[in-house]
Amino acid sequence: MIGLKRSSTARRVAHVTLAAVFAAGLTMTSAVAQEKVTYLFPAPPILPSFAPLQLAKGKGYFKDEGLDVDFQVARGGVEVAKQVGAGNAQIGGIVGDGPIMVRGNGVPVKIVAMFGGKGFMQTVVREDSGVSKPVDLKGKTITVLSYQDTTFYALLGLLASVGLTQNDVNIQAAGPTGVWESVATGKSVGMAGVPDWIALVEATGTKIKIIPTDEFFPHMAQGIAVSDKMIKDNPEMIQKFVRAAMRGMKDVMDNPNQAAEDFVKFVPEWKGKEPVVKAALNYFQKLVYVDQKRLGEINGDRLAKLQDFYLEKGIIQKKTPVDELYTNQFIK
Repeated sequence: MIGLKRSSTARRVAHVTLAAVFAAGLTMTSAVAQEKVTYLFPAPPILPSFAPLQLAKGKGYFKDEGLDVDFQVARGGVEVAKQVGAGNAQIGGIVGDGPIMVRGNGVPVKIVAMFGGKGFMQTVVREDSGVSKPVDLKGKTITVLSYQDTTFYALLGLLASVGLTQNDVNIQAAGPTGVWESVATGKSVGMAGVPDWIALVEATGTKIKIIPTDEFFPHMAQGIAVSDKMIKDNPEMIQKFVRAAMRGMKDVMDNPNQAAEDFVKFVPEWKGKEPVVKAALNYFQKLVYVDQKRLGEINGDRLAKLQDFYLEKGIIQKKTPVDELYTNQFIK
């Protein structure tokens, strides 16, 4: 009987031990399943421009895909492209025409998804500036985020479309705050702006006009960029990231006001400024997150025409095969 009791007790201990080991294994498996990914932003990630990604992270869309995403910041889209191309970050955000600028210089990145089918950069001018069309910018001061950001190159393309060069306009790199504050204070007549900066200028009571860049220049929206090596080595991660990010954009498209409220929960720096965020996301819904047959799709024809334009105006020195600039394989 004593031997039986000992045997029974041993079995119970073994069962408990096995259960503990099994539970620990499940915990370890769960931890392993959360793949760590670094996403590089071209500007501070608190900007409403990046709402789809903040929503994807804050609402658990990345986690649902098994991704643990860490947000980091670089100085402009060109720098993002270089860092992603060099493998210092798995994935990053640049304007969709970014690969046109950098692949010719040996930076192996492609766009794998787009946040909308229209241009990201909007030409925004003060109502009292006397500017009603791009050619009126001659001799005027206009601000940009930085000389490394792809919105700066889009501005150069816009100017070239009406026969102007960088030398015809006083372009000032003013940083993420100065770019819009200069417009509000009258230090510049306008900016190569984005929807969230438009909302910030308007919040100061400044009257502005938006000159839709698309009418003069086939600019692109924000895109998700990865390296050729990452596409080859880890396409599953890219697919998961794109899927989660597009869920975030769809939230803005479906209800920008609710998306703005959710965004502020995840980015508390905007607490008390909800109207500004709502205005910005409504601009994105109206001006940028449109004209896509499939959510996230890159328009290859538009990209090709844009590259032809850059080459014609001398902004780039040589063309890159268009299929090396983007892929829609991750748009499902």
